[in-house]
Amino acid sequence: MDVNLEVNAPWPLLGGISPATFMKRHWQKKPLLVRQALPGVQPPLSRAALFALAGSEDAESRLVVQAEGGWRVRHGPLLRSALPPISRPGWTLLVQGLDLHVPAAHELLSKFCFVPAARLDDLMVSWASPGGGVGPHLDAYDVFLLQVHGRRRWRVGQVKDATLVEGVPLKLLRHFEPTEEWLMEPGDLLYLPPGWGHDGVAEGGDCMTCSIGFRAPAAGELARELLMRLADEGDEGASSASALYRDPQQPATATPGALPDGLLAFARAALERQLAEPDALARVFGEMLTEPKPQVWFEAGAPRRAGAVRLDARSRMLYDDRHVFINGEALRAGGRDAGLMRRLADTRALGAADCARLSAPAAALLDEWLAAGWLRQDDGW
Repeated sequence: MDVNLEVNAPWPLLGGISPATFMKRHWQKKPLLVRQALPGVQPPLSRAALFALAGSEDAESRLVVQAEGGWRVRHGPLLRSALPPISRPGWTLLVQGLDLHVPAAHELLSKFCFVPAARLDDLMVSWASPGGGVGPHLDAYDVFLLQVHGRRRWRVGQVKDATLVEGVPLKLLRHFEPTEEWLMEPGDLLYLPPGWGHDGVAEGGDCMTCSIGFRAPAAGELARELLMRLADEGDEGASSASALYRDPQQPATATPGALPDGLLAFARAALERQLAEPDALARVFGEMLTEPKPQVWFEAGAPRRAGAVRLDARSRMLYDDRHVFINGEALRAGGRDAGLMRRLADTRALGAADCARLSAPAAALLDEWLAAGWLRQDDGW
């Protein structure tokens, strides 16, 4: 992966503005249309290969059909016999996480490395027959829409009324009022912030669009997950005696329905204790963000040879000031090893010379990751 981290230099992908300027002017603020952001772009896989992947248990796929009777949605695996004829208008096939299966899709995803990897989710591809689409909708997350084959007409507008159409299997906007309209050709790129309504319809058929989506965790869901993880860690280190509430001084009560002050204080102290360790929250957060999705699995690798290594496309790797996180595990790192591991996380590769500079324990970690399939020798994957 050729990762360019010159965030203040002009990027053709962003229409000649720098990533720093894009993040300041557009990210979560307003759309950006870039004509020929990737001139000569090719689809990451052929139509036939996409249809075949949709039939796999390892891929997450959906079929969306619009007909006179309304909208129909079917979830995969979707064998080719389950898909309508190519010439039939009004249907769309969507496959999530294409970057986990196709090297070219993983390479496309890497071009958006100016956004923190902790926010990056996946690359979804949609193939549509003439007039195919998924209707007017909005996303709660940022998205880049890259046209890679055929043409698609996009209508876009800020959503003032988020009321949804009732009785359909899709979250369609009932009152969608577009303010912009663009016909996108292969190589064109459209960025949309969260909350912007959009409706894309294939023109002429055989239309393929790649969507680069980002994570946007909800506060309540995030807090619930982190507290559960912190509690699990606390349970492992707590003795049975210290973990149980005790109230030897509790007097007899004439108001049994009243919540005891001591029990409430015990509950508050239990929560505070989970957050008392300075590294605890960052550690479980990093573990959570790098945990592979449920459908992800790794193929065991071969013993490490001298030379460069590269993260497997399915691996997630992040770091903070004290830790390195990889695929749901947290590791302490410091000194030269920490710098080299951070380079691996940022660039997703580590050259032969850098691998040779690792300490013996860090080199042993690389061996373990290669054996687990988290890393690959840098000779293709």
